[in-house]
Amino acid sequence: MEAFSRLIAAPSVSSIDPLYNQSNREVAEMLANWFADLGFSTELQLVSSNPDKLNMIACLGQGDGGLVLSGHTDTVPYNEKLWMQDPLKLLEKDNKFYGLGSTDMKSFFPIILAALEKIDLEKLNRPLYILATSDEESTMAGAKALVSSERALGRHALIGEPTGLKPINMHKGILVETIKLTGSSGHSSDPDFGVNALEGMHTVISSLMKLREEIQAQHKNPLFKVPVPTMNFASIQGGDNPNRICENCELTIDMRMLPSMDLNDCRAAIRRNVMQAIDGRRLKVEFDQVFAGMSGMQTDGNAEIVQLAEKLAGEPTGTVAFGTEGPYLNSIGMETVVLGPGDIDQAHQANEYLLLDRIDPMITILEKMITHFCINEG
Repeated sequence: MEAFSRLIAAPSVSSIDPLYNQSNREVAEMLANWFADLGFSTELQLVSSNPDKLNMIACLGQGDGGLVLSGHTDTVPYNEKLWMQDPLKLLEKDNKFYGLGSTDMKSFFPIILAALEKIDLEKLNRPLYILATSDEESTMAGAKALVSSERALGRHALIGEPTGLKPINMHKGILVETIKLTGSSGHSSDPDFGVNALEGMHTVISSLMKLREEIQAQHKNPLFKVPVPTMNFASIQGGDNPNRICENCELTIDMRMLPSMDLNDCRAAIRRNVMQAIDGRRLKVEFDQVFAGMSGMQTDGNAEIVQLAEKLAGEPTGTVAFGTEGPYLNSIGMETVVLGPGDIDQAHQANEYLLLDRIDPMITILEKMITHFCINEG
């Protein structure tokens, strides 16, 4: 209970908005101390030039293979007025733990600690890693820093994101792109006085909608609830007065790609489509990567950790629409499954909670995972 409370009480919001963005140092140092007390070697890895953004990497045992238990230390921003209690104070009520990050996903770390209490750690003959990353909720800076460092960790990885104890081996990728058109203003009484950026954006949107249809016709995966890639027209701004020709217009889109689709190819297709749509219209275009994006995750269903997760959870693997750090871990040689005690419908909202009856099953899953990959294997 104390570990849950202390983690919830440590603010660690990450956001692309500097107004809300916070350090995760307190959480990372707390975790490093707890695992060091258990005999783990620990490291705090800077993820950028900001000294208050850290990954925590703990390792116990030596050799190849082994297991990585991974989670992120940050939470999304919150509006305290919408909460029934202080979001940074753990509340136990109605068989639930309430608090910011209770399900997504600070509670995963105390559950790891509880699983370790059931294991004779002196028997480990393969390494066990605990990875606690920063900024998963905003820029994925922690996962990107881990990839850039070329740090070799274990062969198998479990990410404790909220999946309702159901193992996940696939999710979609994402990119967010802003398209800015600049024309020239003039009096609205005569269109020839200027170049209307809003009208140009109308053409761009129509063209992108056709591109979306083409992409959806080419790419399908029935394992997903929404079996095709999506393109959401998220926001549009333009113009400043009814009697002026619109000089500037800005559109932001969100695209969710299937795991088989290449992130860079998708971004290039969008930009190429936009350029073709405005060709000859005397408009200037700029592109801005609001979020550089990440590829989808797909771990082979025959991978050992996927098969074991299915067995321990008593559930077949499935897919989810939300993103995780799985693609990054897979890219550096880990076979990754996502499996955690929380529910995604509780994430990112006021009065977030974790069901208490999910804790013991998750402890058992982790105990058996660690035993399988770090004690019995080899």
